[in-house]
Amino acid sequence: MSHHTLPPIGRDTTGMPPVAGVPPVAAVAVPPRTTARPTSDDGPPVEGPPVEGPPVEGPLSVWPGSTTPLGHDDLAVGGVPLTEVADRFGTPSYVLDEDEIRRRCRAYLRAFPDAEVYYAAKAFLCRAMVHWVREEGLGLDVCSAGELELAVTTGFPPARMVLHGNAKSPADLRAALRLGVGRIALDNTSEIARLAAAVPAGSRQKVLIRVVPGIAAGGHAKIRTGTDDQKFGLSIADGSAQHAIARVLSQPRLELVGLHCHLGSQITTVKPYLSAVRRLIGLLARIREQHGVTLPELDLGGGHGVAYRPGEPALDLASLGARIRAELARGCAAAGLPVPRLAVEPGRAIAGPAGVVLYRVLSVKRTGGRTFVAVDGGMSDNPRPALYGVRYAPRLVGRDAAAATEPVTVVGRHCEAGDVLAADVPLPADVRPGDLLAVPVAGAYQVSMASGYNLVGRPPVVAVTAGHARLLVRRESLADIQERDIGL
Repeated sequence: MSHHTLPPIGRDTTGMPPVAGVPPVAAVAVPPRTTARPTSDDGPPVEGPPVEGPPVEGPLSVWPGSTTPLGHDDLAVGGVPLTEVADRFGTPSYVLDEDEIRRRCRAYLRAFPDAEVYYAAKAFLCRAMVHWVREEGLGLDVCSAGELELAVTTGFPPARMVLHGNAKSPADLRAALRLGVGRIALDNTSEIARLAAAVPAGSRQKVLIRVVPGIAAGGHAKIRTGTDDQKFGLSIADGSAQHAIARVLSQPRLELVGLHCHLGSQITTVKPYLSAVRRLIGLLARIREQHGVTLPELDLGGGHGVAYRPGEPALDLASLGARIRAELARGCAAAGLPVPRLAVEPGRAIAGPAGVVLYRVLSVKRTGGRTFVAVDGGMSDNPRPALYGVRYAPRLVGRDAAAATEPVTVVGRHCEAGDVLAADVPLPADVRPGDLLAVPVAGAYQVSMASGYNLVGRPPVVAVTAGHARLLVRRESLADIQERDIGL
């Protein structure tokens, strides 16, 4: 266990223990909501709590739960002032609230009892994250030999992992077999023969088939993966999934244990998941009818949406778990099927809200009727705004502002007009070089997608908990970059 005491799994840990010497953050009041029961798209009214969680309100509502206001407009996360983190580790720096990550892991275990919860490593992975996830009882979803090897060498049991990827390399498959990965999700027919040939004689590898249910869901076209017009999975509509299932069942070295689907990312309503459950139950019934095989597992992937700015909706986790389990039980009963073991794969919803990124302002430029606030990071450590048009809510920390707010555009330091981190956001009109900006909901798909653009080096990752900060991943230095370049 970690160096501090945490409540046991199953206990409501919405509020973490207070840090000595730091006043607790006030609870955010949420307006009451109705409990209307919406009607699904192809079934009777579904009983349960609201489909969508209430919009996340309040100026600190999207920050880690331990966030506490301090004097001079500073904030503490995990009991550590953000100004102290910036002074000690420099900027840009990524800060992860360990207790927030653990709390979110436990919330998933409560929402999905008797299910397998895999943390999606692609959101963010380092050795400490592997350690936290394992201690909290989650499995791990990996997408490459690199993620797999890092987890295994940190002590994570490979039997509790599932390997994904639309184009797994031979090295990926060899590593999975050598290390004993629990499940491999097959994404195309080419992988079937390749994997079967690589499995050692006398053994069998458990596999899932990733199917495309034909459901459009997700916060942006580039992160919708449940439709037939993208690169992932095998379509139910055109028969590709059924063909792949038949091929896998004919391979003696492959053991088909279930179906997998992933609808997309940043989904904030339950309805698409219920539709997916119904369509996958239909496929499970056809598999039993055609092949006499009852598959014992159903993996619904992740994509659970979080709020990046106050006022945005987030997926209601308790509602999601209750209504998926109810739909699965009802559908299987109607089809005469046993209820398969359920699995989900949250990534962003665990890591994202636990992270904060810190930047220093380098320049302020007023031109063309706009104010541009340039910081010492940008698209090399967070490409998401450029890729998906994501909007964030940066905040000035570390000094009291002497002016009212005005709309500004926070931009990065890179040689791209599209290097915009936050457009038209309110910041004090007296923002100036040297100021510290903090951006919440920075724990997922930022460091993990960081690049070497302009050779500025990737930022460090710092963990905070119980008033202590420690380095998890050091800053990439110029020496690191130069050592890879051996061309002369």
